[in-house]
Amino acid sequence: MNEPSKRVALVTGATGGIGRVVARRLGSLGWSVAVTGRNRERGRETVREVEGAGGESQFFRADLAETDTVSALAEAFCERYDRLDVLVNNAACSTGERRLTEDGHEMAFAVNHLAPYRLTHDLLGMLRESAPARVVNTSSTVHRRGEIDFTDLRLDDDYEALAAYARSKFANLLFTIELGERSDDVTANAVHPGFVPGSGLYRDGSLFVRAFTGLAAHLPGVATSVEEASDGLFYAAVSPALAGVSGDYLEGIERADPDPRANDDRLRERLWNVSAELVGVDSDWP
Repeated sequence: MNEPSKRVALVTGATGGIGRVVARRLGSLGWSVAVTGRNRERGRETVREVEGAGGESQFFRADLAETDTVSALAEAFCERYDRLDVLVNNAACSTGERRLTEDGHEMAFAVNHLAPYRLTHDLLGMLRESAPARVVNTSSTVHRRGEIDFTDLRLDDDYEALAAYARSKFANLLFTIELGERSDDVTANAVHPGFVPGSGLYRDGSLFVRAFTGLAAHLPGVATSVEEASDGLFYAAVSPALAGVSGDYLEGIERADPDPRANDDRLRERLWNVSAELVGVDSDWP
């Protein structure tokens, strides 16, 4: 077990890109930082960076596309740690072609939304025991283009990569705001880190998407560096200015107005209930 007094964070998708930088910056504060990813060697690299910055770290290998893996990650974390001060749900994917997980869910929706939903559910008890604690979800300004058709969550009728990604980021935002409404002792905020070609998010995208992001990375004023993109997530995780603040949407470190649909109580509740059913938990939480 970690030292009881040491603050603990769990950062998903931390084997590269924004997640790795956020983990390292938390480590520089002397925190113990648990990190997740699919690649064991890249996980070890992140651990070394966190430890080199002055923190402690533990890598958990996990493919967040499957609900059983997400629940197993939560269980393994609880076996290793006795507290959780900040949960950063950062792992994400964007696929060029429609793919279904073994659970039968559309891939981007599963990794980007259902996994944070289930992981937060499973770790909320520890977050509450460590309160004041925070949940930080990586969303995107592209959430404004997201549409949720509850009759076709698998996107059987129509698939377009950007639309699927936008839908998942809209779901992140709806989940964040609803969690903020439901939880008094754990805050939840969503962050748009910027357009970050260096994050690795687009590695599974179509040839066009990969070519575009490669070009955009070299255009001044268009792309955000990985270091700069980490500012918003790090700010949401530790800034005293956000103590007690919940249900906010940030673009970088600035509060912004989300799409007006995010204020639809019925839409948020419906997504919450459907998500609970899809990942196999009771919807009456927290």
